[in-house]
Amino acid sequence: MGILKRGLLSGLQTTWTLGKIIFPVTLFVTLLGYTPALDWLARLIAPVMSWMGLPGEAAIPLVIGNVLNLYAGIGAILSLDLTVKEVFILAVMLSFSHNLLVESAVAAKVGIRVSVIVAVRLGLAFVSAVLINLLWSGGAEQAVYGFSSQGQNAGQEASGLPAILFEGLSSAALGVLQLALIVIPLMVLVQVMREKGWLAVFSKWLAPLTRLMGVGRNTSTTLASGLTIGLAYGAGVMIQAVKEDRVKKKDLYIVFIFLVACHAVVEDTLVFLVLGIPVWPLLLIRLITALVLTVAISRIWNQFERKQSRVRGEAYDH
Repeated sequence: MGILKRGLLSGLQTTWTLGKIIFPVTLFVTLLGYTPALDWLARLIAPVMSWMGLPGEAAIPLVIGNVLNLYAGIGAILSLDLTVKEVFILAVMLSFSHNLLVESAVAAKVGIRVSVIVAVRLGLAFVSAVLINLLWSGGAEQAVYGFSSQGQNAGQEASGLPAILFEGLSSAALGVLQLALIVIPLMVLVQVMREKGWLAVFSKWLAPLTRLMGVGRNTSTTLASGLTIGLAYGAGVMIQAVKEDRVKKKDLYIVFIFLVACHAVVEDTLVFLVLGIPVWPLLLIRLITALVLTVAISRIWNQFERKQSRVRGEAYDH
């Protein structure tokens, strides 16, 4: 019973910590949707879209997906007449970069610089789009979308300041409630797994991945939570894991760079089925990109640390 109590208290504390971030950010972006700001941002980046093989109007789902969430971005794609190649490029970009404000704020709470998160996610989205546009010569046929999306922001019909404000507050409160319904049971489960020694077993399962990435096995809890349930909802487990497992700063950055490229792999991949595109290539692109990027950064970081160590050693000898 003590384990459950400790897990419940940990879940409530985590919900409160994350809720203080998610509530104001969700309120802000919901209200932002009723201003000309999103259209202005879309027009601002429209000239860049041609580099990625996309029409100017494709800037709208990109802006909406990054400022609001993945479902809103997909809903915006469904309103456009695009080719299969254009839809696939947008899907890859949004898989790397979506819900940027909330997930970056949550990542910062774990101890990662927001500038690093934003730069990696936007950089991966842009580079992947340019490469797909250059390397893929097919996909010129008109995209045929699947079932209609239910994820688009339902509050767009609100009119008048009181109704808009109510919509914003409702969305923010619902976001915190959804967070609590996921985080509290999850933190109880993690507490049980931790105290029963099950996390040690799970760490062994992820050992090949952590070795490949060049990070310690104590990052396995952070890695697993981000891969399965995403950055925002997995942040509670990550915060606790970083604190209790004493994850090194270098390992934390490498794991998070992996996760910003590839998180919530099941949900964030399957949700793109609505666009009528093959999701296996999308999943493989995310996994391969995450692995190549993190392995490269880990090797470079280790070489830099060895060089710094030699320099300090030579200075000490002199």
